[in-house]
Amino acid sequence: MPARRIIPCLDVKDGRVVKGVRFRDHRDAGDIVEQATRYRDEGADELVFYDISASAEDRTLDLDWVREIARVIDIPFTAAGGLRTRDQGAACLDAGADKLSINSPALERPELIEELARDFGSQCVVLGVDSYQRDGDYFVHQYTGSPDKSRDTGLRTLDWVRDVCDRGAGEVVLNCMSRDGVRSGYDLDHVAAVMGALTVPVIASGGAGAPEHFRDAFVAGASGALAATVFHDRIIAIPDLKEYLAKCGIEMRR
Repeated sequence: MPARRIIPCLDVKDGRVVKGVRFRDHRDAGDIVEQATRYRDEGADELVFYDISASAEDRTLDLDWVREIARVIDIPFTAAGGLRTRDQGAACLDAGADKLSINSPALERPELIEELARDFGSQCVVLGVDSYQRDGDYFVHQYTGSPDKSRDTGLRTLDWVRDVCDRGAGEVVLNCMSRDGVRSGYDLDHVAAVMGALTVPVIASGGAGAPEHFRDAFVAGASGALAATVFHDRIIAIPDLKEYLAKCGIEMRR
């Protein structure tokens, strides 16, 4: 397996980076470009930017900040937020994004994944999945960036990820909603189940609170580990984290 990836997540709302707990009660976490350059300098392998309310508000993300990010960083970054058409995806890539992450719009129209993969390649089409546990299983939620519009789709997470990857998605970011922001560790059982259902890379998201949590996700087989709170609040420094993981025998980009 290639070197594992450390990926800070920047949720964007009203032009600012925000952070919530279990997808609610968001607080301001800084300027988008300042945060992007900080993580570039600290050695992040990639970045992801989610305009968290775009889909629920029936709009697409603001390409101006995508262009600004592309201007100041030299590491890959993924952009997401209300990308509903092939042309909107093309505009986002033209603005400088390296990958497109599609979540709620794929639930509205799964064929979108096929169109994007056909025209731009599976390598730049990421499926974002907001997954919540209930009744002994996991189900996909939609419009999670707006708590008053968030809803349980009734789709089993494993069924959904299989379908969308068959349509051409080249990577999955698994957001475990019950772990988001609580720093208790990734849901490794869920991550393992999703990895077992797919042949594409899976990124663990939701719950990182200590270096050991990243180690455990990588030992379980995750290609990357996405986190926000521990990086935004400077609880874990990325250089120190990479040194720790390398000492654990995990291949990292240094």
